[in-house]
Amino acid sequence: MADVPKLSITLLGAGQEVGRSCCVLQYRGRTIVCDAGVHPAYSGIASLPFIDDLDWSTVEVLLITHFHLDHAAALTYIMEKTNFRDGKGKVYMTHPTKALHKFMMQDFVRMSSSSSDTLFTPLEMSMSLASIIPVSAHQVITPCPGVTFTPYHAGHVLGACMFLIDIAGLKILYTGDYSREEDRHLVKAEIPPVHPDVLIVESTYGVQSHEPREDKETRFTNLVHSIIRRGGHVLLPTFALGRAQELLLILDEYWAKHPDLHNVPIYYASSLARKCMAVFQTYIHTMNANVRARFAKRDNPFVFKHITNVPATRGWERKIAEGPPCVVLASPGFMQTGPSRELLELWAPDSRNGLIVTGYSIEGTMARDILTEPEEITTMKGNTIPRKISVDYMSFSAHVDYSQNSEFMELVKPQHIVLVHGEATGMGRLKAAMQDRYKSRDEEIKIHMPRNLETLELTFRSERVAKAIGALAAKPPAPNDVISGLLVSKDYSYTLLDPRDLRDFAGLTTCVVTQRQKVALGVGWDLVRWHLEGMFGSVEEGMDKDGVVTMRVMGAVDVKFTSEHELTLEWDSSASNDMIADSTLGLITGIDKSPASVKMTTGAHSHAPKHAHPHADVADPVTRIQRLAWFLEEHFDSVELHMPDEAEPSEGSEDEREPSLLVQIYEAEAVINLRTMTVSSTSESLRRRVEAVLDMAVSTVSSLSEAFTAGAPVHVEDTAQAGEMERSRSSGTPLPPIEEQAEEEAKGPTPDVTDGDASMQDANGKGQGQNGDTAGSGSAEGTRGGAQGGENDAEDEDDEDDDDDAILQVHG
Repeated sequence: MADVPKLSITLLGAGQEVGRSCCVLQYRGRTIVCDAGVHPAYSGIASLPFIDDLDWSTVEVLLITHFHLDHAAALTYIMEKTNFRDGKGKVYMTHPTKALHKFMMQDFVRMSSSSSDTLFTPLEMSMSLASIIPVSAHQVITPCPGVTFTPYHAGHVLGACMFLIDIAGLKILYTGDYSREEDRHLVKAEIPPVHPDVLIVESTYGVQSHEPREDKETRFTNLVHSIIRRGGHVLLPTFALGRAQELLLILDEYWAKHPDLHNVPIYYASSLARKCMAVFQTYIHTMNANVRARFAKRDNPFVFKHITNVPATRGWERKIAEGPPCVVLASPGFMQTGPSRELLELWAPDSRNGLIVTGYSIEGTMARDILTEPEEITTMKGNTIPRKISVDYMSFSAHVDYSQNSEFMELVKPQHIVLVHGEATGMGRLKAAMQDRYKSRDEEIKIHMPRNLETLELTFRSERVAKAIGALAAKPPAPNDVISGLLVSKDYSYTLLDPRDLRDFAGLTTCVVTQRQKVALGVGWDLVRWHLEGMFGSVEEGMDKDGVVTMRVMGAVDVKFTSEHELTLEWDSSASNDMIADSTLGLITGIDKSPASVKMTTGAHSHAPKHAHPHADVADPVTRIQRLAWFLEEHFDSVELHMPDEAEPSEGSEDEREPSLLVQIYEAEAVINLRTMTVSSTSESLRRRVEAVLDMAVSTVSSLSEAFTAGAPVHVEDTAQAGEMERSRSSGTPLPPIEEQAEEEAKGPTPDVTDGDASMQDANGKGQGQNGDTAGSGSAEGTRGGAQGGENDAEDEDDEDDDDDAILQVHG
């Protein structure tokens, strides 16, 4: 059984966990990697994906879905600290993602440079950025032969995309993080126009459901307002980019509608976000219709009226903490380090203050731990402080919930679903829920949830589709039409075209390899022809373009008499021609060992056989009919030949006036029309049986040259020598009609007087003799008498075994 190509999916991260997304796809010798992030709960080498389990020099393509650290922060390490550069790998991300990734990585390097767990230097980060290739949504990219990918909008954050990857015809959709809900500035994730074979999809929220956006925004702004009214500070830990811009749009609009809040400042505590606002304003065209419409009216939604940046002075966190009520959006969202962690430690002891966690929190981070509302928290210095600040969770995370995720899976309709980027418990619940949905509709969709480093192998039924182009595509074929052409395979795609279109459409040219083989000849030329006719049936004889005596075997192989003791075999190389040449060469080299051959002697001998080879093509149809009858008699007891009598008036059906063979078994009869070779019978079972035996009989009595002929006829010069050769060919005389031949046979044998030697066979295929003048007398041993004065030898019915012996006239 042939090896069936398998798709291997290995997760180096995000397998039954959230963080360090890194998915390896391997199919038909191609290796594609999707995302390369770090785990926010860890630092240094521990935060990286399991990169040691992959030879990065074999990676052809590395795709980054969006700029978040858990999807892109390990990219520089892979590009600069592994053997990735030893290969031919290319890195792709969208234009907005590359612009924002630069600022994100600059901030990541700055934040980690103070610790001993620095993964790479600013120089390495700059070098890696220069190698990233930006692409646009819906742009079809072919990074290497046999691989294409197309980015589609994924929502989530600015520039986020999902990749539809095609590897040798196998389609894989990798979503990354995506959102099917249109918010204040982003479009929702698209549905690709094709159904992929495999869907690799996030499962961050499992079977949880989000509340409607309007209700969530109302509850959020009311909560913020209530904390301000009680004289407290509001801490909103967010990432610098992504959800922060959404929250700023909501708060700026709410503040504009409530004049009593105009004296309450909203601080955006992120120098990174300040830099990136220019990027958001640059890529307005990638956002939703609401933002584009405002921008067209010269109303830039990202020029906030009630938002200010925190003062760029040391210790600003304490100054704000000791000041009047305010709202602060601070990064990072997981509160592991940075401004958000420092403000939490300053405001935690005061019950008037409020903390609102607005995004998904990963296990092992402060954002996840504080949701349990512990009485005390541990500071970054290791001290313990009381927690009296109020804690609320309100998800503005731009990830799909269960209803959105399940709807997307059903619309995409993949054969296999691979769940990633989710905790094991939630992922397991999502898998069970989806299996129940599919089972209720009798749909067989396989759902997988592999762990990290657990290779998932998927097998698909291979279907190869060839596109007909050029002359073959000019006329659409009708049903059951047979289309013949050249099948060209390139980069796992197949094209069917006319050989004449090969250069124009495929850029290819054809050539013919002509092979020549010289063979030492120890026997006569006529004896070679006699053996070739016995093996292949008839052979063409004449001259080549250089005037060399040539025999052409099955229209494919030329046997040339190049010198007295040498033959040259010449043929155009192909699978079939090579086999014919091999058999011809084997036959010629074994002629002198054949019992039917005469060895070369010191004297001059013609070595010309007196009659045709018993297995050569039969010229007269009566002999062929008799051989068919012999074959049929071995299978059926009674076989009779019926010939129409032209002297009598025509009566009966047209089939009855044709020459035929009558096969009888008991009372059933079958008639074989010898002109059309069709069988008719009142018994259907007998008819089918006779047809099967007739097919075997025809193939048995036919020679190879009759069954297969290729190439052009050999060139015959208009010379006396060529004429002699042409007249001596066994198939050179035209075939007489069956009735005429039958009448001649009934009258008796007629002498055949010709200028040259010619051979005749009776209806039984036995030699009748040979005529013509001779230069001397004598005969080879085993002959049944010489020809004299053109008279035919009497037939001897008892000498059937002599057919295998060659009848040769020996000249002294």
